[in-house]
Amino acid sequence: MTYIEPVKGFRDFTGEEAKKRAEIRKILVGTFEKYGFEPVEAPLVEQEEFVKGDNASDEAVSDIFRLQDKGQRKLALRYEHTFQLKRLMNNKKLPYKRYAIGEVFRDEPISANRFRQFVQCDVDTVGATIKEEAEILVIVKEVMEKIGIKFTIYVNNRKLLNEILEKENIEKMDWTNVIKIIDKMDKLDEDEIFNELRGYNAQNVLKVFKNPEKFFEKYSAYSEIKELKKYCKYYGVEIKFSPSLARGLSYYNGTVFEVKTKDVKETITAGGSYMFNGMQCTGISFGLDRLMGIAKLEIEKDSFLIISLEQDEKAIELAQKLRDKGKNVVVLYGKPSKALEYANSYGIKKAIFVGADEVKSKKFKVKDMDSGTETILKI
Repeated sequence: MTYIEPVKGFRDFTGEEAKKRAEIRKILVGTFEKYGFEPVEAPLVEQEEFVKGDNASDEAVSDIFRLQDKGQRKLALRYEHTFQLKRLMNNKKLPYKRYAIGEVFRDEPISANRFRQFVQCDVDTVGATIKEEAEILVIVKEVMEKIGIKFTIYVNNRKLLNEILEKENIEKMDWTNVIKIIDKMDKLDEDEIFNELRGYNAQNVLKVFKNPEKFFEKYSAYSEIKELKKYCKYYGVEIKFSPSLARGLSYYNGTVFEVKTKDVKETITAGGSYMFNGMQCTGISFGLDRLMGIAKLEIEKDSFLIISLEQDEKAIELAQKLRDKGKNVVVLYGKPSKALEYANSYGIKKAIFVGADEVKSKKFKVKDMDSGTETILKI
């Protein structure tokens, strides 16, 4: 059969890679639910206007995949999970805490670390205060620790950024564009940022950002940073103030946060607070693909291959007993040599032989596929 490659920008996941992705999902789900967030599922396809919302000029929105059905309706694939909250939050008792895990799509140029389909894992609270923001950040801490990533959480506040822009006499109509430039500070060198900001007479903000944290206490919005630090301390979460942190999406209206590691240049995960349907919300989005690339995660779940030597009933009986104990089991019937090749191919760690002698004695040989040693399993 001719091998057919996936469409450019899309990928298949199999074997150990797929198992690792599944394990990270379990960690995320377990952590989200531990803090009282409930799962939701929403469509991949939405009305184009709903997808675009009020943020059509945002880079992520401009890269949506556009579709058209037989009825000539303008549709689009979701580019993130957050905008769907506008519908899901209706008639929910507050605070409404939900998580969503699933594929999102961007019709954009691809690179080594950028694809057109990827999995986002979002957790959001509708009806949020700074206390809920701190709860989101303790979730970040727990997830990072469970998957073995050394991390730093950086925080800022869009109100503080706006206050800085106002005191620097930057035209209000230019604030959105200036913030988009500031958001590129970790991607471009300072000279490039300076030149772009000069187009809006906003280059002086670079000097402001270089001041020590105590300098920013004179701005009224810094009080929200101070309160967030207090509640994060209650949770045992360390955060670092970064006055130039902006986040590109225009709907953010309060605290914004990014999580970084020394292992990669890109941000691991990020989020912030925003207003939907007149309600203050906060949340964060974990990119499963990015977590995959840096997670120090060992999957050590016991896996067994049972080889039936013309003892199919007893082989199945033994397999079911092991499965009832939480073990992963594959049963094969036939030649032991081919069965052992199969075990090696799929990384199965232990092989059990079920023959007439083993059934009679109720003692089964267990072969360790790594060391080659054999032990006896008694039933």
